[in-house]
Parts: sequence; structure tokens; C-alpha cells
Amino acid sequence: MIRIDFLGTGNAFTPSGRLHALTLVDKKILIDTPPTLITQLRRNGLSTSDIEYLLFTHWHADHTFGFPFFLLERKYISDPNNEQKLKIYLRPGGKEKLSYLCNQGFPGSLENFEQLADWYEDEKMLLEGTKWRFERFPVCHTPETDPHGYELIHESGIKVLHCGDSGPCEEIERRAESADIIILEMGMPDIGNFPYHYTPNDIRKFSKKHSRSLILVTHNYASSRDSLEGFRVPDLPEKVYQLEDGDAIEIDDFGEIKIIMKE
Repeated sequence: MIRIDFLGTGNAFTPSGRLHALTLVDKKILIDTPPTLITQLRRNGLSTSDIEYLLFTHWHADHTFGFPFFLLERKYISDPNNEQKLKIYLRPGGKEKLSYLCNQGFPGSLENFEQLADWYEDEKMLLEGTKWRFERFPVCHTPETDPHGYELIHESGIKVLHCGDSGPCEEIERRAESADIIILEMGMPDIGNFPYHYTPNDIRKFSKKHSRSLILVTHNYASSRDSLEGFRVPDLPEKVYQLEDGDAIEIDDFGEIKIIMKE
């Protein structure tokens, strides 16, 4: 059984009813560390020491500024003896950026920064100890943040495309052809030209070309469905599901996908 939990589904502005976008695979593979990370883990009965694998997509603040809190809580609260192994996967130069964040946020408290995890800069790897492997690929987002997505391939053959933050791009289109599940951000409404984000119209066009795949929308600019504030959730094709905080999907041994809506 595969399970993917969406602990947050909002964009950088955390629209009403949403925390920052955050994806957790099989309860131990985390993609990014947003500022709201510790709250998101606790709301779902999880601790930082439950996370064994950490994958970074890019360096925008809403995807990284929770990292010092993650390490601090892990070092002093959930795993003070450093018994739980943590493996971090990121682009070259990323370790230096995260070290700077930790030193600025908690000087002197995370001085053994490099010893708290094993660090990997490979573009494709097996997540040892899991049934997953990944290939990292470039996407279309603010270039200074070195944006990438992850093609996650399960040993069963299930392929999940986590596109990070990106507007429409050829690399996503190419990889979407063989993906079973595609996780897209939709950070902006249809009010202008935003090449670094998908908009509802972009999602509609995308879904027509990739109708065989389940398309999940996160990093949403719109408020949650039960909120009366902010942008309303747009109408999208039936095959597209706009995630809410706390939603999850499960995939059984036969490849059947079940969407589990938050209670």
C-alpha cells in the first residue's frame, strides 16, 4: 500500500484554510520544509524524528524556512541522541544555503549541522530502505531558486510526478506522458500572465492532454472550500482534484487509487 498525505496545500500567502504546501510519502519521505512544518507534523500525529528522507525542490522561503526549526526540534526534542538516521536530497549548493539559515536562525544551537544528516546531491537515486527511487528534473520557476521537480517511481511501477513550483514547461509535459499521478501547483488565478506558475486555465489545458493521469492540485492560491474569504476554488475538469489540507491518497497493490478527503 502506498500512501501520500498532503499536510498543506496553500501557496506562499497561505490562503484562508490552508497552510503551506507540504507532501509526505509513506509517512517518512517529506518534500520541502515550509515555515508551518512543525505545526503540520504535530496536527497529523507526527514528529520530526519520523522523517527519514527529505527532498528539496527549490529555495523559496515557503519551501525552506522551516528547516532550522525541523533540525532544532529533532536535535533537542524528538531525537536528542541522534539515533534516527536522516537523509537529505538536494541540489549542489543547497547545503550551504540551509547552513546559513540555521546559523542565522539559531546561532550556536546547530553547530554540528553536517553531522545531523547524510547529504546527497545526486540527480537520481534509490531511496534506500524504501520501495521508491527518484529522478530530479528542472522546471520553470524563478531561476534564482534553482527549481526542480521529482519523478518518484515505486517498485510496483507506479509513477508519481511531483512538479514542485513551476509554470507550464516541456519537461513536465514530457514526463507526464507516463505518470500515473501528477501533482501540480496552481499558485495564481486567471488574472494575468504568470510563466512561473500554473493558473486554472493552464490546468484545464494540461488535463486535456493528460487525461489518463490523476491530476492533483496543490500550492493553491484559492482559499479552502469551506472558507468564505479570499479567492474561491475555481471550476476545473472532473479528472482534476483540488487538494485540501489533510487530504491523502492511497494506492493498493493492484494500482487502484483512492482519494481520502479530510474529515
